[in-house]
Amino acid sequence: MPDLVIRIKKKTDGNAALSCVRADGSMTWQRQQGRQAAFFPMHDLTHYAVETVLGFRRAFYGLLADGWDLSRFEAPDARAQIPEEAILAEVVVGFLDTERATGGAASAGDFNWKIQGYWENNRLPPTSFRMTDERLARIRQVRDELFGQWRALPAGDALILRFDR
Repeated sequence: MPDLVIRIKKKTDGNAALSCVRADGSMTWQRQQGRQAAFFPMHDLTHYAVETVLGFRRAFYGLLADGWDLSRFEAPDARAQIPEEAILAEVVVGFLDTERATGGAASAGDFNWKIQGYWENNRLPPTSFRMTDERLARIRQVRDELFGQWRALPAGDALILRFDR
């Protein structure tokens, strides 16, 4: 069994649901309704593309595999407990979400500049991570394939992904 089985369901009422089953059989899940149902499936698929292409082991899906509950990310003290890799993944995914909303496409250099600015603005220790054009192109390719699968998915069905660290 993989570290995590991710299931994103496209509900017949236009809403969505994310459920994740860990290797030990435990599970975390959340409903996504209204505007969240339009945003979060794409956001969660972007996380999958970023984390798998970059080989991140302790970002969003890795933390879920470790036993984090989805609600834990919303807790006031969560930020202090989130590893650098998870912060980095969220920043990269956020930039990709902005691209999706605006139709723009930044270069790897732009991503590195934005990451550095985020780190400085939040007074985080410098990161050694650097985005490359090759990594960014691969992330976009995987993300676009996942988006195509999601869009083609009939209402009532689920997209199932396997996450291994």
